[in-house]
Amino acid sequence: MTSIDETDKKIIAEYIKDARVSYREVAKRLQLAVGTVLTRTKKLEKDGIIDSYSAILNYDKLGYEIIAISEITVSKGKLIEVENAIAKLSPTCAVYDVTGENDVIIISKFKTRDEMSNFTKKLLSMSNVERTNSKIVLNTVKEDFRLSP
Repeated sequence: MTSIDETDKKIIAEYIKDARVSYREVAKRLQLAVGTVLTRTKKLEKDGIIDSYSAILNYDKLGYEIIAISEITVSKGKLIEVENAIAKLSPTCAVYDVTGENDVIIISKFKTRDEMSNFTKKLLSMSNVERTNSKIVLNTVKEDFRLSP
């Protein structure tokens, strides 16, 4: 594990708030030299702590009204194979190995019930998927995976 100090954490927090912020602006906000911000940012990228920069989309405004949380039971010894196949499917936002009654939990987003139905049928037709159990999210209270270190 790579260690980071308080200055690195503050720099990361600025990128979490706005991935498009300039080195100069981060330096100004944190009262650091631009070179310090640049050097530390490049090191955070090189070490894989900053993996990428991206926009946060409002999926409601794009018409994705359905969020499904699906629990999947997989044939013994086939977990990684099934997870990799599911991860490639376009409405899949997240794939998790879990403990408990099921082997995998996935989060998916859909524009229509038909899209969700077709996706569920595709899951069930995959070899080594034994069972699925899906739940539809009624209301999103919080959805933000941007945690400060």
